[in-house]
Amino acid sequence: MKKEEIKVVTANVSHLKYVTQINDNIDLASKERGTGIARRTDEYITNKIMEGKAIIALDGETFAGFCYIESWGHNRFVANSGLIVVKAYRGGGLAREIKKKAFELSRTKFPDAKIFGLTTGLAVMKINHELGYRPVTFSELTDDESFWKGCQSCVNYDILQRTNRSKCLCTGMLFDPAWEQKKQKQEEKPKKISLMDMIGKLKSKSNSNGKQNGFKMLKKLKQNTGDGTVRQSIQD
Repeated sequence: MKKEEIKVVTANVSHLKYVTQINDNIDLASKERGTGIARRTDEYITNKIMEGKAIIALDGETFAGFCYIESWGHNRFVANSGLIVVKAYRGGGLAREIKKKAFELSRTKFPDAKIFGLTTGLAVMKINHELGYRPVTFSELTDDESFWKGCQSCVNYDILQRTNRSKCLCTGMLFDPAWEQKKQKQEEKPKKISLMDMIGKLKSKSNSNGKQNGFKMLKKLKQNTGDGTVRQSIQD
């Protein structure tokens, strides 16, 4: 597999022929991870593609990976879900490329939304961290009941129930656009000058003025002597 030969793009109507294959791989991946996440319906995946809310990776005409985005809580939150990479294409950084594209798509479609995810995978956590996500408590994620119902098919759902939806084996990760805006404002603020820096600048200015005054005095003395010389006593 050559990474440069694989195209990672926003899925469109021309990619509907891959729907069943996508669903088969989502189902297979959930079994491999042992999460027991339910298989999506073909109609559901079709709708995501038609809405322009899915990312697909293709090696020519061969399906290689997929991911889609969902909005929750009246578009206040967005999740990148269903991330899969076909086994033959794993280990080459394709998951990172798909996740990056899904992140960019989320920010384009929902620029003010918080982007979040739940994962037990170390590799996904690392990718999320690179994109600017931070680990957070579940209380900082969406309270949309429809989202949490999606956890019911997971083998660890009883843990989520026992903890009153405060924790589970998954790690919650969040990206908030407000963090980026805050950082930009801080960078735009005038840099504060310390007292020592101010004293140093004043000393430098004082020394510079002293030199300029000295040059002016020497020039004036030369003009007064008439012969272009300056008496030793004056120089001292």
